Amino acid sequence: MTVLKRYVLRFFISLKYVTANVMDRNHGRIVATASTVEHSIKNSLECGRSCNAKAAGVIGEVLGMRLKGIHVDINKEMEKKGFKNRTKIWAIVNAFKNDGVKLILDENEDHA
Repeated sequence: MTVLKRYVLRFFISLKYVTANVMDRNHGRIVATASTVEHSIKNSLECGRSCNAKAAGVIGEVLGMRLKGIHVDINKEMEKKGFKNRTKIWAIVNAFKNDGVKLILDENEDHA
């Protein structure tokens, strides 16, 4: 059984900020995005720490809520891309799972 990966979950992690967005592969458009650059998210974080694992978890929760708010089918498959910052990545992934988003973790691909 082949699973179609229509949505891609993309991460951008710098020394100061965490950003995640969901892109629709069929149309090449970003469906939802969340970032610690946003004032409402940044102000809710303790001590303004916008690049730790807790901040990444908040980004995952906000992105999950935004996907529900725009009526994206939350059970659609999504693909996780790997990065060096495993703790932050898994904080986002776990927040997604807690919000009911189904993720397909593609661990077999080579990541640069």
